[in-house]
Amino acid sequence: MKNVAILATENCILSTIAAPMDMFLQAGVLWNITMGEPPRPEFEVKIVTADGQPITALNNIPVIPKCSMHEVAEVDLIVIPSQGFFYDIESDVHRERVEWLSGWYDKGADLASICAGAFVLASTGLLDGRIATTHWGLANQFRKLFPKVELRTDLMVTEEERLFCGGGITADLNLSLHLIEKYCGRETALRGSRCMLVDPDRTSQAIFAAFIPKKDHEDDKILRAQELIEGRFKENIKMETLAKQAGTSLRQFNRRFKSATGETAVKYLQHTRVEAAKILLVTSSRAFDEIAPMVGYENVSFLRRVFKSSTGTTPAEFRRKFGNFD
Repeated sequence: MKNVAILATENCILSTIAAPMDMFLQAGVLWNITMGEPPRPEFEVKIVTADGQPITALNNIPVIPKCSMHEVAEVDLIVIPSQGFFYDIESDVHRERVEWLSGWYDKGADLASICAGAFVLASTGLLDGRIATTHWGLANQFRKLFPKVELRTDLMVTEEERLFCGGGITADLNLSLHLIEKYCGRETALRGSRCMLVDPDRTSQAIFAAFIPKKDHEDDKILRAQELIEGRFKENIKMETLAKQAGTSLRQFNRRFKSATGETAVKYLQHTRVEAAKILLVTSSRAFDEIAPMVGYENVSFLRRVFKSSTGTTPAEFRRKFGNFD
């Protein structure tokens, strides 16, 4: 039986504590009971806090732990729930948790983060040079704080060297399923997915993501170029024109743009156009052939390829998923 500790902290999102706990505790239990077989639990799960005292989850919900994290004598997996936007990497309790997590990793425990829990996991330095994920809306903040981490917010779940990450809040279910498969085998995981109604094929969060331009840099000329792209994306914008307006060579402009925004100017324009196409797909009944020129593309096939690359799905599938049309 595997021992799991869920490290709860103030303002944790309750579902990222409760959902993994339910998934692990039901492994080998719910399916067996449903099929008239004796339950064979695979995990022992406990909630712990830094000092062993209750914490208050988001929305003022009290969470009572089993013990302090320092009282944990044996653990195979430590789960770090999401704190949403309430993480504070400068606090004393944060540093204490980071030291504790690093110590257990050195002893052989696996570490798993959910959503913004990746900020805590990355603070250990263990993710440097490794693949990780978090919620797509936190990508800019994460990259600024942890530039050495290979962030993949297109992925729902990542795994490298006993370090696991789940993307958004509900990715806790997919992450738990992934871990159940790792520890107990695919058959147990698939049984869990069927009983708990968790889609095992949900591997990407790209379809949910929106493009969030990075503008917290100090390059005023690049910021002006961003504003021009966003205001005139329907037009045939030339990169040479943007470079000239910025008073630089094209090569220097491209280098500065990528350094400031994390994207090339061409990619930035593509992302801006795709976001406009998404809005038209879900708010209008226009055919995609009509939408393409409205967002700056005469070549519909090219936009379709760019759209699929950005979202991981086709325009038609995107409309079916998010549109409000019969």
